[in-house]
Amino acid sequence: MQKTSVRLLKLLSLLQVRRDWPGPLLAERLGVSPRTVRRDVDRLRELGYPVAAAKGPDGGYRLDAGAERPPPLFDDGQATVLALALRLAAAGPEGSDLAEDAVRALHTVRGLVPARLRRRIDTLDASAAEDPGPRPPVGGGVLAALGSAVHAREVLRFDYAAPGRDGGPLGPPPRRVEPHHLVARGGRWYLLAWDLDRGDWRTFRADRITPRPPTGPRFSPREPPGGDAAAFVAARFRGADGTGVPPCRGEVLLDLPAAAAAPYIGDGTVEEAGPDRCRLVLYSWSWTGLAAAVGRFDAGFEVVGPDELADACARLADRCTAATRRRAGGAL
Repeated sequence: MQKTSVRLLKLLSLLQVRRDWPGPLLAERLGVSPRTVRRDVDRLRELGYPVAAAKGPDGGYRLDAGAERPPPLFDDGQATVLALALRLAAAGPEGSDLAEDAVRALHTVRGLVPARLRRRIDTLDASAAEDPGPRPPVGGGVLAALGSAVHAREVLRFDYAAPGRDGGPLGPPPRRVEPHHLVARGGRWYLLAWDLDRGDWRTFRADRITPRPPTGPRFSPREPPGGDAAAFVAARFRGADGTGVPPCRGEVLLDLPAAAAAPYIGDGTVEEAGPDRCRLVLYSWSWTGLAAAVGRFDAGFEVVGPDELADACARLADRCTAATRRRAGGAL
């Protein structure tokens, strides 16, 4: 059975999640008997928390609102998630109200938690690469372990699960890396690290990592290419070679006003090139991908350069024509 203090903290967290809790359900969630739940509720009341009891066959409990309620408490998982969320918000545009409010909120939360959780909050640091998306499916304990290794600058050992193998290891475990930064992208957490066995930068999905304690030894941190961890990870997902810029760059004249094209160019640039026409500079991981990116504007265009982009447009046009002919032939 969990220690009483840990169980009380979990009970308080559950009472804050929903308005009414049946006694048997609380006992099931805590892994204790209904009698133990009643005793723990009495302990919370002694600490000043206004827990009301509901009459009935099953009984139930409710955490009432009250002006004299003690400061909120956070368990380990809550402290980890809250700290990460505030870190990401604080990493917004410098000088913005949201970033400044997040910094102040993080300072407030830090003052409300015990020293053990305060150390955990201090070691967590993260960035968002483009849209961080919804909360990633990874446990707070794993994120805390990764964040602690990043903060302490200690070599991290872990097993890494391959996709589709139900958690089976990918390659000979464990991986040995110098952890650099946690990055949120597309609804997942990623660890950017220098892979000691491969001698190169790697990104690892946090939900596939199983840390192998202990960590160590300490290392002198390397600087990722470009100096910005979030930008480097985002570039890797676009197929860049690590310099922060995708390898294929093309320029076209598009038969659309610049204002109509601007919201959809991503990392590219746009400028006016006459009435209802604009000049686009786009980047991609392949020339065919770049040709397809131009075609999605659904407007006429002229390839300015390079020749690789013009050739890719011709190949893509041939494939589309062949696909249309096959469909027409099947219909006949």
